[in-house]
Amino acid sequence: MHPVISASVPLLEPPGWATAQRELFDLLDRAWRRFARDFTGPDGRLRYTGELTSRDGVDDFYEVFFNWPQLYLLGGADDLLAQSEQHWEGVTRQLTELGMLKDEYERGYDWFHQGESLLLLYFLCMAAPDRWAERAQRFADLYVDPVHGNYDPDRHIIRRPHNGSDPGRDGLSDGDAYPWLPKEAQMYGFPLGWILPAGAEQPPLDADPRLGAEMRRRMGDGDTAVNLSAAGLVLNAWILSGEQRYADWIAEYVGAWRERAAANGGLLPDNVAPDGTVGGLLDGRWYGGHYGWSWPHGWYSVGHAAIVAALAGAAVTGDDSYLDLVRPVLDEIISHGKVMAFTEADSSIKSKWIPQLAEDVSVPTFHVPFRYEDEGWFDYNPMLMAVPTALWHHTASDADRARIERLRAAAGYDWRTVRSFRSKEEAGHEEPWLAFLAGDDPAYPEKILAAAQAQVRHRLSRMEKYCDWDVPEADIHLWQQSNPVVTEALVQLTWGGPQVVYNGGLQQARVRYHDAAARRPGLPAGVAALVSAIDPDATVIDLVNLDPEAARSVIVQAGAFSEHTIRSVEYSVCEDPSWIGDLYDYGHTAPTVTAASAVVGGPWLQVELPRSSTVRLTLQLGLRTRPPSYRTPFDEQSQQDAP
Repeated sequence: MHPVISASVPLLEPPGWATAQRELFDLLDRAWRRFARDFTGPDGRLRYTGELTSRDGVDDFYEVFFNWPQLYLLGGADDLLAQSEQHWEGVTRQLTELGMLKDEYERGYDWFHQGESLLLLYFLCMAAPDRWAERAQRFADLYVDPVHGNYDPDRHIIRRPHNGSDPGRDGLSDGDAYPWLPKEAQMYGFPLGWILPAGAEQPPLDADPRLGAEMRRRMGDGDTAVNLSAAGLVLNAWILSGEQRYADWIAEYVGAWRERAAANGGLLPDNVAPDGTVGGLLDGRWYGGHYGWSWPHGWYSVGHAAIVAALAGAAVTGDDSYLDLVRPVLDEIISHGKVMAFTEADSSIKSKWIPQLAEDVSVPTFHVPFRYEDEGWFDYNPMLMAVPTALWHHTASDADRARIERLRAAAGYDWRTVRSFRSKEEAGHEEPWLAFLAGDDPAYPEKILAAAQAQVRHRLSRMEKYCDWDVPEADIHLWQQSNPVVTEALVQLTWGGPQVVYNGGLQQARVRYHDAAARRPGLPAGVAALVSAIDPDATVIDLVNLDPEAARSVIVQAGAFSEHTIRSVEYSVCEDPSWIGDLYDYGHTAPTVTAASAVVGGPWLQVELPRSSTVRLTLQLGLRTRPPSYRTPFDEQSQQDAP
């Protein structure tokens, strides 16, 4: 049995963040039901009557629902899990009919997009592991078992940039030329920029050798750095099953990339030829691979794949030196940073930064290069904070925290500023969250919850505008841009973690919660939670039961996967009932709050919350002291109760 403590501090004036948090849960419950009604069919598929004429598309269907089971895990409605499962099933049938899947899995596409597709699956596994384990392991085996043709165990490479369930789907496109649009060429340029002689006339897109035969020959075979995101799929299977072969594959595959990076002065290369040589198809260049350093996204794609793989390697081995896959190259791009206004930068993703920076687009601030080619580093952007935040969250080290502080000091804008925007990743508010954790902005919880409300309400209006629209293939991103579920604020405030790394990561969290009475994950109805510090020696959580009549029982879990140990807890108590006053008193006195402590020694702590009560917990955590697992405190109890 896990230890149990009881809250005794009366809740008289509910904090604004607590009422705002429960209001957001209520609004989200209405919003997802509205989306399901207006944009999906009876079996859960999206309302779409067109075809898919290129390899692109699978991710755009699954991404729509990626954070729905995440909301359930946070404390969303009981029926949200079944609804999320129905959408995965319906969309999978839909994409199979459209010719995009084989045996329920992507036939063959790059891992920048596969990672996005799989977030929905990962959260479903987290919420209902018994129902999803078979599929998750079957999908992981496409890479772990060489019989499927994706993995070369001798050279430790994934054999091609486009990979999946169909070994016959080679190359990078189904036509003679890569389907690159003029607008995309204007934003990102071309791969293999060194192929055409300097000053050569620009050929038509469908006749450009950089998008045709040369691209197929030099970029359509061998391994590429974004394939590292496959480690997330295999990590998910390992957490579900505990089978050593999954851990061994991660250690081998990610370890091989780590060795390549070390041999390249710490800089992660982006390509490996079929014979196992870095640059073997690119005249010796460590850069220039598909979705790599030169084209189209650079750090935006390579960095996210690297952190997914590095965290997977550290998880299965307990060896944090796997993070060396990320740290040296992160510090390298920071070392080439420049201070400039974003309006002066050569950023290729202006549509991402303009809403995030808003009025600060013209303010000089620190930019880092995202891409590299023969002429050197280019494509300057403000630092995306997902990777440095994920690093620090995992290690809690002074060095990783100091890097964040240096980035903040170099910024020309105030990290405490909270803007209402919803990026594709449903992230981007790491800076104000980090400022809050540093103790610099106690108003952050209410500000981020208000921003989240604004995004839900904005998307409800977008849904109303487009709900009857016959979506053309070119605009299938409409569903993602209309999805009204927003979870970043709730992940930060209640779990003490950053939003999941979008291109295939698994969730990070200092704590999670379970409803002890309902025996399900998430906060119970009427309960709000705030993590205001994530120091392992002093992780601070406030739990509030807003219900004026009913008690609630919450189980606090250490880590997203019960991988941490709660060594001890100090908690607030009010043992003197005199604050209520006598019969004829017109008011009350301030409750006297003191502290008590208890030894826990496990991943779970049960907290009883009487009606209108609150408690502050200060947890001393041992990080990563237990194997990550999808087991719940209810599984443990069932084992103890078995005869």
